[in-house]
Amino acid sequence: MTIRLHDTSARQIRDFTPLTPGCVSIYLCGATVQAPPHIGHVRSYLNFDIMRRWFMHRGYEVTFVRNVTDIDDKIIWKSAEQNRPWWSIGYENERAFNDGYDALGCLPPTYEPRATGHITEMVEMMRGLIERGHAYEADGNVYFDVRSFPGYLQLSNQDLDELRQPSGEGETGKRDQRDFAMWKAAKPGEPSWETPWGRGRPGWHLECSAMAHKYLGEAFDIHGGGIDLIFPHHENEIAQAKGFGDEFARYWVHNAWVTMSGEKMSKSLGNSVLVSEMVKKWRPIVLRYYLGTPHYRSMIEYSEEALREAESAFARIEGFIQRVAEKAGGVVEPAPEVPLAFAEAMDDDLGVPQALAIVHTTVRQGNSALAADDKEAAVSRLAEVRAMLGVLGLDPLDPHWAGEADRGEDLHGVVDTLVRLVLQQREAARGRKDWATADAIRDQLQQSGLVVEDGPDGPRWTLGPR
Repeated sequence: MTIRLHDTSARQIRDFTPLTPGCVSIYLCGATVQAPPHIGHVRSYLNFDIMRRWFMHRGYEVTFVRNVTDIDDKIIWKSAEQNRPWWSIGYENERAFNDGYDALGCLPPTYEPRATGHITEMVEMMRGLIERGHAYEADGNVYFDVRSFPGYLQLSNQDLDELRQPSGEGETGKRDQRDFAMWKAAKPGEPSWETPWGRGRPGWHLECSAMAHKYLGEAFDIHGGGIDLIFPHHENEIAQAKGFGDEFARYWVHNAWVTMSGEKMSKSLGNSVLVSEMVKKWRPIVLRYYLGTPHYRSMIEYSEEALREAESAFARIEGFIQRVAEKAGGVVEPAPEVPLAFAEAMDDDLGVPQALAIVHTTVRQGNSALAADDKEAAVSRLAEVRAMLGVLGLDPLDPHWAGEADRGEDLHGVVDTLVRLVLQQREAARGRKDWATADAIRDQLQQSGLVVEDGPDGPRWTLGPR
């Protein structure tokens, strides 16, 4: 079957055909590391992690590049505010981002280039653009001449005559105020590198064009990022890369925001929820379920209630997995293929919500099999569930999540001992037909956040929703 993706440049969903048969190349705009990540940041990488996993499941070899913007106006401003070296701020927050990605089960990128490690490639690109008449030097700055590139603004579908290009401090000597800076002349006390046009530092847009060219060549399959990057960042990337002579990205895929009170989650707006704090309050696998299962092009409005619903929904899946594993008396391996309906949903522009509905349907079928004491059918459904969860990065039996399980194992053992003592009291009440006491014990456990289920092998408990 053919995978279909929503291509921003085409403004429609279209069939995906890779440049090289059997291989997929993806460039994702990574973090600007002036502060630690909030959940809006990691949503983007989660969405593209699921895309990557689906291509891999479909048999493709995936090259995945995610850059690090470790020099930028914001990092320099933070450096001045905190009286710390700019590189110290960047390194600390780069580690925080990687910790967040790892906590949520994201696969590491094939390459993770830093902007400051690719000044040579940026100089080469600027030199080529100047030679082709697309760029010029002024007062130690190097600007891209937007009127020299006829395809400018096609991605964002804007009119050049109505454009109001964001301007930067110290950007002097422009021929046209809509021209954007690829290189910024050095200022006292700021980091700088030597170039044929004097010392300075790169502009944000140039960094990604140069690094994509370095690692993926003149043409690659998919360029990803948040919808807020369409203009000016991605529009300017296209102008630079194509002006340099690259075909550049063939598909543009953009994920929507995480919002709070209807506004984009943002450090500058002060409404961000840090990943480092969230993983203390919620299991990382539940946080991944919450951020990764809505469609990548739909907004997520952050709320504690929505997180509790995600926790409850995942608990139903996890409870089924635990029950069948106990019944089977060992590990049930994932099925080699996912159900057809799941595959059709994922092939249709990564329809994760529809695919997740197939997961829950299969769980219900498996629970019915358990109730009927049909071990073979229950095990078969579990194998399918594990295959689907593996694509979504949500298989609790995956080795990545073993550490999460280990951290809670000791506490779970203590709670299990105490709960079983209470359940023994309930069983004793049931034995003497004291139904009122038995029901009261069950209700008290439920009020404490525990769900008690009676089965042929006796009662068992699980954590219920918060």
